[in-house]
Amino acid sequence: MKVITKILLCFFFTTIFFSVHIKAIEEEQSIIIEVEGDPHKHRQYIEDYHPLIEVVQVYDTIFTGIALKGKASNLERMGSLHFVKKSYPVRTYQTNINRSVPFLTETDDIDTEQMKFTGKGVKVGVIDTGVDYSHPDLSANYKGGYDLVDLDDDPMETLPEQGEPTLHGTHVSGIIAASGNMKGIAPEADLYGYRALGPGGRGTSIQVIAAIEKAVKDGMDVINMSLGNTVNGPDWPTSIAVNHAVDRGVSIVIANGNSGPANWTVGSPATSPKAVSVGASTPPMKIPFLEDSFEDKRIELAPLAGSKPWDLEKEYPLIDGGLGEEELPNARGKVVIMERGIVPFSEKARKAAEAGANALIIYNNEEGILQGSLDDSQGPIDIPVAAVGKKDGQWLMDHVTEGEYWIDTTYQNIQDKIADFSSRGPVTTNWNIKPEIVAPGAAIVSTVPGGYRELQGTSMASPHVAGGLALVKQAHPDWKPEQLKGALLTTALPLKNGKGLYNPIDQGMGRMQPQAAIDTETIIYNPMLAFGKIDKLKDSQTVDVKIENVSKETKTYHFELPQNTHGLSWQLPKSFTLEPGDKKNVSIQLSVISNMMDKGLHQGWITLKAKDTSYQLPYLFINREADYPKAMGLEFALKTFSKEEYEYRIYLPEEAKSVTIDLYDPHSLVFQKTLVTLEDTEAGVIEGTLKKRNITENGEFIANVEVKTTEDKTYNYQTVLSIE
Repeated sequence: MKVITKILLCFFFTTIFFSVHIKAIEEEQSIIIEVEGDPHKHRQYIEDYHPLIEVVQVYDTIFTGIALKGKASNLERMGSLHFVKKSYPVRTYQTNINRSVPFLTETDDIDTEQMKFTGKGVKVGVIDTGVDYSHPDLSANYKGGYDLVDLDDDPMETLPEQGEPTLHGTHVSGIIAASGNMKGIAPEADLYGYRALGPGGRGTSIQVIAAIEKAVKDGMDVINMSLGNTVNGPDWPTSIAVNHAVDRGVSIVIANGNSGPANWTVGSPATSPKAVSVGASTPPMKIPFLEDSFEDKRIELAPLAGSKPWDLEKEYPLIDGGLGEEELPNARGKVVIMERGIVPFSEKARKAAEAGANALIIYNNEEGILQGSLDDSQGPIDIPVAAVGKKDGQWLMDHVTEGEYWIDTTYQNIQDKIADFSSRGPVTTNWNIKPEIVAPGAAIVSTVPGGYRELQGTSMASPHVAGGLALVKQAHPDWKPEQLKGALLTTALPLKNGKGLYNPIDQGMGRMQPQAAIDTETIIYNPMLAFGKIDKLKDSQTVDVKIENVSKETKTYHFELPQNTHGLSWQLPKSFTLEPGDKKNVSIQLSVISNMMDKGLHQGWITLKAKDTSYQLPYLFINREADYPKAMGLEFALKTFSKEEYEYRIYLPEEAKSVTIDLYDPHSLVFQKTLVTLEDTEAGVIEGTLKKRNITENGEFIANVEVKTTEDKTYNYQTVLSIE
């Protein structure tokens, strides 16, 4: 009998699976199919021989497919057509003005023309949950869009009567182009909404890809995608679609993900080499801390999104509120602490507020960062609510149970701190540095249906950069995506963490500075120096960098030799001069003696100088091996148009000797069965089918994926898998 130990289970994460199936009920539905051959000819065939099916859209740019509407029984027949190809992996995509806008756009330089650029005439598409185009701060700039969920021209956010309502796309849109009570980064940009994520903010790969194609055909200059999955690979279908769109002249900005601070957590499509992938930093903020001077203890508080600001100015007694299930008769004039679990955050907060508490602290019941928000649909919650981690929460609880315990609040002003939740790179397979740039993503207030709301995440950082690109595009309308991206990265501000610069995989080139990008005199087109994986005892890798002088003066450039590191040596270009408008490719060579250095991830910075200006170029390489995930993104669902076969997909960053997928009971951890066994697999997307008659299990399981590498090392990855 096989059993997974609880130690192993500490590392599994939950993914929600969302598959497109045809329900056996006679109601009109919308689907998108991928086809082989000329989709326009196939459209004619469907219209001639299947008149009860409505062809809504034909896709022939980013991918080849057709959008259809019809009753379920008629749509099922599409699966038997010879030109219908298997669908893309139906991976779930979720939705990974205020102080941040003036922080990014204002400067002390009185000679600047920063107010000249507002994004006017630049078309920005938002691929998300839709947009509330009736919002008074968005209505003037909204120019249209498309709904890839319902296949119509109305990309409104999901309404309550349609399912779990959404607001994410409206919040993102406001950061980019709000123009009313609040001002976005580019308040005069033309705003377009593409609803690729439906109720609850969920959608499929094929909807996202179709939305990219529609936005490209509609002539967008910039596309923002504050969405993603957990697959850390550059060749997932959505990442490839993004590359094709950039090749067609569209700048695409993508949120890096909210699975930090661990490394290797960036997900597709932010893994696309041609996208601008964005991590989250903090705008100017006043951070509250709980402080016990006698114990020399200081605990940072993380206010929940939508909470009233934490504004306590003196000591208060701290009391135990349990899980928030019981009444709190002794809470008046005190701070309540509750454990996360069972009762929703908003209900906990209301119970504490109704009992007269001054504030509420919620501590996590598992390791990691607690992120949450308050639902004010039942009325505002008029006390501050903040979160702390499990370890800090248990420390506070230990003191509360010992007797009366008082706690004070102190404050610290911060800015330009990398948010813990921001996903880190690098990307597997090609080892690229991600994110490439950061922008404010913490405590961001923006538009939502019916008003305004504070949210946080790289979803909020990404639209800051999309808006910044709109400003640069307005200033330089002839620049292509490669130049726009290069200008933004070249002029980013490298951020410091108190000990020096944050690591490249934390911040990329640094925090966006749109005015500096507009005024830049130099563009470094590929400043992220990814030297790949070192497998030999002695190895040399070379990265080529293209540099352009976009000023009106002759410029001389030179590299500073990095600090000596044991086992590492550099060959850098000699000083060179560029006339105005000239470009030059230069080669940077890294030589490594692998047994003289630690195994794993190595990263740092190289300095390029042009007179009084310095540019910090991040570099990265893997010495022999690293702790990157060896398998990701397991999916298992009924095959589209089939009731007799299941299909599975999984992503492997490298080839493997064997892959085994075992199912375990989620409660007892007892082995149930082996689902799949594969031998000698290639890197990339691995997929196959299983007959339904061979799958007798039903319900929810823990799937353990065991990967045996070509070096005979074994790795395990766990996720939740549902079989229906």
